[in-house]
Amino acid sequence: MHSYTRRYTGPLQAVIMDLAGTCVDFGSLAPIQAFLQLFRNEGIDVSETEAREPMGTEKREHIRCLLAMPRIRSQWLEAHGKAPEAADVDRLYEAFLPLQTAAIAERATLIPGALALQDLLREKGIRLGVNTGYSRDMVNVMLPGLADQGVMPESVVVATEVPAGRPAPHMSLKNALELGIGAVQACVKVDDTGTGIEEGLNAGMWTVAVVASGNSVGLSEAQFYALPENDREALLARGRQVMARSAAHYVIDSIQDLPGVIRDIESRLAAGERP
Repeated sequence: MHSYTRRYTGPLQAVIMDLAGTCVDFGSLAPIQAFLQLFRNEGIDVSETEAREPMGTEKREHIRCLLAMPRIRSQWLEAHGKAPEAADVDRLYEAFLPLQTAAIAERATLIPGALALQDLLREKGIRLGVNTGYSRDMVNVMLPGLADQGVMPESVVVATEVPAGRPAPHMSLKNALELGIGAVQACVKVDDTGTGIEEGLNAGMWTVAVVASGNSVGLSEAQFYALPENDREALLARGRQVMARSAAHYVIDSIQDLPGVIRDIESRLAAGERP
C-alpha cells in the first residue's frame, strides 16, 4: 500500500489565473458594464458597488445574488408586483449573454505583466492555466484576442462546466487535472476577488490576491494612472485591506509582482512547507 504522507518538496508545477481583472480587462469592467446595462433595461437601478459584490461567481449565480439584495429586490417588487423567481433569473441570464459578450470583446486587452509572466513560467517549466466565471461561449470571444497578444494558456476552465463554481474548488482542480499536476500544493491560484481566493484555498493551493487591476479598485488602467499619486496609493491601501481579508497567502498590487512571489513559494516548498 502506497503512503503519500511525505511532504512535497519539489518545484512549483502550475500557476492558475483568473481572467478578468487578473490577467486581462484592467479593472474587471466587462462584467460590470453588462450587469448595469442588464438591470437598466429592466428599469432597475443597480450601483457599481452592488454589481461588484458577487464578482468571481458564475454569472447566473451573480444575477441571483443581485436579485436577493434588499434594495434591488424592492425595486423588482415595485416594477413587477412580485418577488423574482427562477424563471426571471433564466430570462435575465439569456438577456445578459449578448451584453456580456459585447463587453468582453471590447475589454480583451492584457494587463501589464501578463506576457512577461507567461515567458517566465515557460522558462521555469511551470504550466499556465486560467479559469473564469464566464461561460464557454463568453470565454471563446476572449481567447483569440489573448492569442493575438501572445498569451495562450494550456488549460481553460469555465464555471458552467464543473459541478459548482467559486468558491468551490472544482475549477482549479479541473485545471490541475488538465495540466497533469501531481500535487495541489505545487499550484498557485491568482485572483482579484475574495471568492476566487477562497476557491484556491479550498483546492489546497497557494493563493495570491491582485489589487490594482482588480475588483477591489475597479478602475480602468487609464483612470487608475490618471489619479494623483496620493489618491492612487490610498485606493491601493484600501484594496490591499479588502484582499487581505480573503486570507490569501500573498497580496500584491500587480501580476508584475508575481515573479518574486513565485521565487518565495519555491523556497517554501523546498523547505517542506505547504499552503
